[in-house]
Amino acid sequence: MKHISEKLSNARLEEKQGEKLTGPVRPCFHLTACNGWMNDPNGFIYYRGAYHLFYQYFPFASQWGPMHWGHAVSKDLLNWEYLPAALAPDQEYDRDGCFSGSSIELADGRLLKKRRTGRLRQHRPSVWRLEAESILTSSRRIR
Repeated sequence: MKHISEKLSNARLEEKQGEKLTGPVRPCFHLTACNGWMNDPNGFIYYRGAYHLFYQYFPFASQWGPMHWGHAVSKDLLNWEYLPAALAPDQEYDRDGCFSGSSIELADGRLLKKRRTGRLRQHRPSVWRLEAESILTSSRRIR
């Protein structure tokens, strides 16, 4: 099994054990994060017969924090299954969050490519500078 970072492991653990949004406060027709704070959708793709939506979110509280990428899949865009977090800000260049990106199916049909931008805060909290873009390719088929 490929090694995943401690930050990504912690985010996935929080998804399993954290407080869940349920009942009348959860929208019926809009995807919401399984827990925590949900930000922008990213990397929306129809892949292998299902819709995959990656979205920026902070799994540890219901307020803004360093963005991770959540992952949900649906056959009909109404009923969603939550998959483990796809990205965590676990590198120096994205320590303040994993932001915008996209997903594509490669020509061989076996791999899904995701692109994200890492951002770092400068000395003043409201000033951001782009530090890096990275290409991530799945090493195995995503369901």
